[in-house]
Amino acid sequence: MTTPATLVESGIPDYRGERGSLRRHTPMTYQEFTGGERARRRYWARSHLGWRTFGRAAPNAGHRAVAAFGRRGMLAGVITQNVDGLHQAAGSEGVVELHGSLGRVVCLSCGALSARGDLARRLEEANPGFAPTPAALNPDGDADLTDEQVADFRPAPCARCGGVLKPDVVFFGENVPPERVGSCRELVDAATSLLVLGSSLTVMSGLRFVRQAALAGKPVLIVNRDPTRGDRHAATRIALPLGPTLTDLADGLGVALEEPATPH
Repeated sequence: MTTPATLVESGIPDYRGERGSLRRHTPMTYQEFTGGERARRRYWARSHLGWRTFGRAAPNAGHRAVAAFGRRGMLAGVITQNVDGLHQAAGSEGVVELHGSLGRVVCLSCGALSARGDLARRLEEANPGFAPTPAALNPDGDADLTDEQVADFRPAPCARCGGVLKPDVVFFGENVPPERVGSCRELVDAATSLLVLGSSLTVMSGLRFVRQAALAGKPVLIVNRDPTRGDRHAATRIALPLGPTLTDLADGLGVALEEPATPH
């Protein structure tokens, strides 16, 4: 079983590492998003601009290695904290998206789910010529823009009921759905060991599964260049970049990596 591979090698910035965007960028909370139209305007303006880059990200060698191990029956399952869909784009099946996906949008009023690509087209139509230069792009698809740059942006309502749209991801201050946590716990129970790829394990949403495995006496192996919150529960941590490490492992095991069948 594996938890999330880093996105740096796919051209998306690091989040919690020494050079991670979280050191200069505070993500929007669920309470802030639902608390006012101004916050939602800022979020959707920044996210819409960031999606143009984020949505073009391609799986890297690490994602392809995880998919290849899955095809060989070497994984009990894949849990990812990432919200990019790159594991699926690389060919992994049955991926549990612990924090949801930026590729989907949910209406907070009627619960309707829709594709992010559809919303992107609607936002383009509602905001022709919107192309400010961001100060930076963050790994959650958020682009750093000033209040002046987003002041005239027009968010799009739900096409079904006119309600407020939110990306289908777990915001800070929002809980992971219990049924999703249950699915992850079942995967850990079914696994003989736990492989953690690229996660700092800073938040409990991922760390709890490391603790679960360790408590059950299952070996935990972490691949991360930086120290993690789960190191004391692990048999070892390999301080190497994911792509080359997993490629070398696949080569050693005679597992061929395949390019994704379709672009992300």
